[in-house]
Parts: sequence; structure tokens; C-alpha cells
Amino acid sequence: MNSVPHASLTDSRYTVRALDESTWPDFAALVERCDAFPSGCWCMGFHPEGLVKGERQLNRERKYQRVCAGTAHAALVFEGADCVGWCQFGPAEELPRIKSRAEYERTAITQPAQWRIACCFVVRGHRRRGMATAALAGALDLIAGLGGGTVEGYPEPAGAVPAGFLFNGALSTYEALGFTRDRMIGKHRWVVKRTVAPAV
Repeated sequence: MNSVPHASLTDSRYTVRALDESTWPDFAALVERCDAFPSGCWCMGFHPEGLVKGERQLNRERKYQRVCAGTAHAALVFEGADCVGWCQFGPAEELPRIKSRAEYERTAITQPAQWRIACCFVVRGHRRRGMATAALAGALDLIAGLGGGTVEGYPEPAGAVPAGFLFNGALSTYEALGFTRDRMIGKHRWVVKRTVAPAV
């Protein structure tokens, strides 16, 4: 697999910052702006706890607790002062509840990657402007700063499902950043992989 250099991959139009306590207000403002997302998930669906449907406040509290504990990772994308998207990532044990998990495990022939890309999101009105690519590139850059390693994602081809349901991102976005196809785990969903070099 190819290796991502540590030089920043982020589109110069956007700024990418890590999700942590200092950027939590920006993340929270975006989630609230989007009505907390489907079922009030607060991007908890891939964590071990999963989301509790209809319990927005509980999901919010659990996400905040994870952020404070350093067990929730994401690249937040800013256009000016506004957070308008992100790419969630983390170690496999931090994000075990991937989509098509049974098929993923059934077809596995190698060890899981060290890092997973989970939810990718760009707020409506900002899509098709390179922001999803900036978010994924930003996540790879942050992973490099955390020591690098193998990274995998679970995208689908754009057009296979409506844009608002491409929770794992579009296949073309990953391939543009050097991911290679490993195997299919659903009607349209792929496992894609690449290696990120550690920061020097």
C-alpha cells in the first residue's frame, strides 16, 4: 500500500483542526445546526456504545465524555470561522460498529487496519466543493501526527446512494487520496486501504 507523506494534504481554502475540548463548541454548533443528525446520533453510531435513538441529550453527553477522554477523533473542516464538515476516524477498538460488520468479518483475510475512517459529513450547501476531500485528507494528516499506520475506510460509489446517506464517504474521494480497493462487503460498499507514514 502507498504511504501518505506528512506534508499537509488539506485544501488551502479550508482549515482542519482536530476534535478536542477546545473545538468541541464548534463541533456542537454544527451538530445542533443540523438538528443533531438522524436519530439525534451526535456521531455516536460507530462507537462501542452505539447511539440511543431519540435520546439526543444522552448521545451528546456520551460524545462529550469521549472527547474529554481523548477517545473520539475527527478532523473538523472550517471555512473561515465556521465548522462545516468533518471526517471521523479512530483506532479499530474505538470504532467497532462499522456498517456491514458481519460481512466484513466473514470476508477478512488480513488483520484489521490500525485506523478506521468512519463518518464523513459536509453540511448541506457546502457539498461538491472539495470539502469532503479536505476532511479525509485532514484525517490522514492527523493520523500521521499520531504515529501513522494502516488506515481503512468503507465507502460507496457516489450515485449508488443519495449524497445525504454517504456516511462513510464516496469511493472516488478515497481513491483520489491513494486508497486501494481491498474487497466488497455489501451491495456497493468497499473496504479500501492505504498506509500513512508517521510524522517526522
